Amino acid sequence: MSGKLENRIRVFRAEHRLSQNDLAEKIGVTRKTISTIEVGRFVPSTIIALKMARFFNVPVEEIFSLPK
Repeated sequence: MSGKLENRIRVFRAEHRLSQNDLAEKIGVTRKTISTIEVGRFVPSTIIALKMARFFNVPVEEIFSLPK
């Protein structure tokens, strides 16, 4: 199984009119963390993934998924 993880962070940010920096501040991480997760260079910790899901008020599976 690969370590890849697909995400829809950019979509959720656009829907909520948030910059990477805005989202980072809301969940307590750096803008670089959001950027590297968004482009797939970094797999987020469970805590970061859950914080994003809580912030957007959706199940974590709506933001993150394993490739088919």
